[in-house]
Amino acid sequence: MFVHLIVIGWLYVVVMMAVAEATASNGTVLGAIITFLLYGLAPVALVVYLLGAPGRRRAVKERELAAQEAARRAAAEKSGLPDAGGEPPTDTVAPVRKEP
Repeated sequence: MFVHLIVIGWLYVVVMMAVAEATASNGTVLGAIITFLLYGLAPVALVVYLLGAPGRRRAVKERELAAQEAARRAAAEKSGLPDAGGEPPTDTVAPVRKEP
């Protein structure tokens, strides 16, 4: 929330700088656009991207944990059934016993 206030304040200052550049007697609209892009949007985009990194990292971890939990639940559901893996038994020859 605090970052949003900083971003809005900085963009306000940069817009005022661009307006001053455009309306100055020796200023140009192109200079105002370049001022807005280089002093405003580029630094703000960089700061917002860098400050959003922990949130993105946390979201990735949450997705990975949810996927692991779903796989664990699916494996638990399958393991309760006999021969749920769909693979043949490993011992294909019946064990030999002595007759009593």
